Order: sequence, then C-alpha cells, then structure tokens
Amino acid sequence: MGTQSCHTSGLRGFSLIEVMTVIVIIALLVLIAVPNFISYRNKAYCSRVERDADIIANEIGEYFAIPNHTTIDKESLHATGLTSQKWDISAADPNIWVTITVMDDSGRCPVDYQNTMPNWDNNVFTKTMRR
Repeated sequence: MGTQSCHTSGLRGFSLIEVMTVIVIIALLVLIAVPNFISYRNKAYCSRVERDADIIANEIGEYFAIPNHTTIDKESLHATGLTSQKWDISAADPNIWVTITVMDDSGRCPVDYQNTMPNWDNNVFTKTMRR
C-alpha cells in the first residue's frame, strides 16, 4: 500500500500586514458609525418629547369634543402612552388657546437640535393649540 503524504505547501495564511489592514478598516468604520448612531439616538429623545405633546394635544381635542366640557386642567386628561413624566397644560382662556409644555426629563435632547427647532427652550418643548 502506498503512503499518502499531506503536503501543505500550497496553503497560505494571511500575513500580518493583511490582518492589520482589515483591523484598521474596521476601526475606521466604527469611528464613523458610532458618533452617527449616538446622534440619531439622542435626537430620538427629542422626537419622543414632541410625540408626547402630540398625544396630549389629541387628548385635549377629544376632551373638548364633549359639549359640556368648557374648561380643562391636567387632571381632566387621560393621556396614556406618554414617556415623559414632566408635562403640563395651561389655558388662560380655554375657549381660545391651550399651551402644552413637555420637559425632556432624560436631558439627552441635543442643544444644537433644540436651538434649530421651533418651540424648544432649555429642554422644554412647548406646543400651543387653538381650540
């Protein structure tokens, strides 16, 4: 019987230069992707506050849809699904204007976003609605 020999002369591994090149490319991709991901995540906190203001506005609309509801306060609303714990409404004249304020209690909405978007002031989003 013949003997079989196992020759590995045709097989080659990766050189150290090739491995280092791949690591550098991956590191560059991470350096680009991570800050963008953090920025998008922080803007999601802003969107969450704005969405909460919209939920409250919808609740106010439903509340005033009942004819005998002529005044409103925070306890009159049954706003469910809110993620912000700090919110309030004020109605100097509830027959004309209602102001909704929602605070970003996470404190993670970026200041540069707040400065460029209307209705933001120092982590507080204000929405005014006409009845």
